[in-house]
Amino acid sequence: MITKVLSVGGSIIAPKEPDIDFLSEFAKMICEWLGENPDARLIFVAGGGGPARIYQNAYKATAETFSGSTKDALSFGNENDLNYACDWLGIMATRLNAQLLKTTFGPLCTQDVIIDPTKVNDFTGRILVAAGWKPGFSTDNDAVLLAERFNADTVVNLSNIEKVYTDDPRKNPDAKPIDNISWEDFRKMVGDEWIPGKNCPFDPIASKKSEELKLKVICAAGKNIPNIKAILDGKNYIGTTIG
Repeated sequence: MITKVLSVGGSIIAPKEPDIDFLSEFAKMICEWLGENPDARLIFVAGGGGPARIYQNAYKATAETFSGSTKDALSFGNENDLNYACDWLGIMATRLNAQLLKTTFGPLCTQDVIIDPTKVNDFTGRILVAAGWKPGFSTDNDAVLLAERFNADTVVNLSNIEKVYTDDPRKNPDAKPIDNISWEDFRKMVGDEWIPGKNCPFDPIASKKSEELKLKVICAAGKNIPNIKAILDGKNYIGTTIG
């Protein structure tokens, strides 16, 4: 049985609210692809997207209003406490998005949403859906752990960017798209620290684990349905390959 893992960014599932057009087109393509590939199964890991950032920002704003300082109000002098709380809000958003994905695929997904990738021992349907586990990293890391658990050699990271760039193209007009990059060079770009809500192509913690596993990660645009199918089919695709 071939297992493929797709980390479906929350910015794709729910940029502000659930994107019904995307969910409908994505579900149709996936169902057709599974019908064409009876020996394959898919794991989807849902990100938090707009709802995660909305609640994280509300939390910070409330803290600032309450005491005049987010740090004083909620971290009691410890910045990590603030990150911990924001991580949990993001995790809860991923679980809501994951439940939406599970519901969308109906009988193809027979198991409950996975919230601890270290405790799943079986895969009974054609689709397995997972969400955020615990603070300290994003759902990218959960995707990597599930790839390790079910012997998948590639994680497809779907987000709102088509390729990884040498710098933020919104801020740097000289930023160049990257087709292929090693883990060593990619990790120099993203660093080693995870901060809740951090906007980077692939979580630094997940990147470190992927390098250890010699895992391949493909970063691609989540709204380009034909391109996602090309990736699943092993055909030429638009995206950045890390590995």
